[in-house]
Amino acid sequence: MEELGGEVFNIAYGKRVSINELVIAINKLLNTNIESHHTDPRPGDIKHSLANIGKARQLLGYEPEVDFYEGLKKIGS
Repeated sequence: MEELGGEVFNIAYGKRVSINELVIAINKLLNTNIESHHTDPRPGDIKHSLANIGKARQLLGYEPEVDFYEGLKKIGS
């Protein structure tokens, strides 16, 4: 893989997760009732973001092995 030296890859789940979904997942994992508070967007805020893992798939054969929620559980353990 020396030919890939200097390349940059997104290594992510590959699907969009909203902040609200993240809060729900954290609440479920921690058995809490955190409430999200929404304010007006600030200049430069990104409304939607999704890591493109296509390059990692193509050049590294990368495929996510766990879903978002399972990944959060692994981080917490």
